[in-house]
Amino acid sequence: MSQAFRVLLKKVASGPHTGKNLTRCEAEAALSMMLRAEATPAQIGGFLVAHRMKRPVPEEFAGILDAYDRLSTRIAPLPDATRVPVVLGCPYDGRTRTAPVTPVVALLLAEAGVPVVMHGGDRMATKYGLPMVEIWRSLGLDWTDCDVGRLGHALDRARLAFAYTPSIFPESSALVDYRDQIGKRPPLATVELMWSPYAGAARSICGFVHPPTEDFMRGAFALRGRSDLITVKGLEGSCDLPRSRTAIIGVSTGDLQERLFLRAHEFGLSGADIPLDSEVDYLGDLSALLAGKLDTERVAELAKGAIWSGGFYLWQSGGCADLAAGLTRAEATIASGKLLETIATIRAAIAPN
Repeated sequence: MSQAFRVLLKKVASGPHTGKNLTRCEAEAALSMMLRAEATPAQIGGFLVAHRMKRPVPEEFAGILDAYDRLSTRIAPLPDATRVPVVLGCPYDGRTRTAPVTPVVALLLAEAGVPVVMHGGDRMATKYGLPMVEIWRSLGLDWTDCDVGRLGHALDRARLAFAYTPSIFPESSALVDYRDQIGKRPPLATVELMWSPYAGAARSICGFVHPPTEDFMRGAFALRGRSDLITVKGLEGSCDLPRSRTAIIGVSTGDLQERLFLRAHEFGLSGADIPLDSEVDYLGDLSALLAGKLDTERVAELAKGAIWSGGFYLWQSGGCADLAAGLTRAEATIASGKLLETIATIRAAIAPN
């Protein structure tokens, strides 16, 4: 048993009257001991439950992110420092209710010359939803054996990299089983949305479900000296903008903060968010969309979701002058089938030498 960890556990698990928040340094130490298995399974499980019940604060999130950065292997900065990647933070436990358009968004950005970084692992609790790594594999892109060197090459040459965390950060995988055992998403699930496997300056895009989470994210980024952030009340906590309701978005750049309320119907893209009724059907529809074959109602509706999100991020990444121009470019690129060429370029970039 780790006596040092026991002290930190006692601090967060003493209840509403005597419990205390961890400092940034203490949170980093706690996560480091968990990731290195210096804490016992009982201590780790107790911490994850107590930390969730206590509710984390920005200082703790900042410390946990410090530990992630220190213990993981990350992608080296691009040779050209003016190329600032976009990091799309996706829930590690996947999607179960709505069809993801995030891969299309990533490809649209890459096709437009904007470097994109994504990350995640295999299916995990609590949702055991469809993870991004399986979607990419269905498109002929297997990232599971790519080390950070090949990821950096792909990011530089093809402008897209997906970091498979069991490969680049195996220590984090040791905590996955605890999620199933405790039956609840621990605060680490929020940290994964904020973490970047890219070691240089980047623009992070983080989805959230509950409004307090957005404040925690902003606070943690500020403590870490990061000011380039977009927060989105997205579908299932993802980066995907909803079409069925107003998209609530926070844009932070330097000292400037802006709140956006965007409505798809004002741009001719209204409709229901596409349900993920069948993963097989969804993957087939996604392949058709990328080929520009929009001749069925399901694929056409999926394309509207991709245009809505893709156009917004093209605008925010500087690829287009405004949202209308971003939507126009996203629609034209999808209809042309050019994204299949982008996939082929990425496949060549990650192929073993």
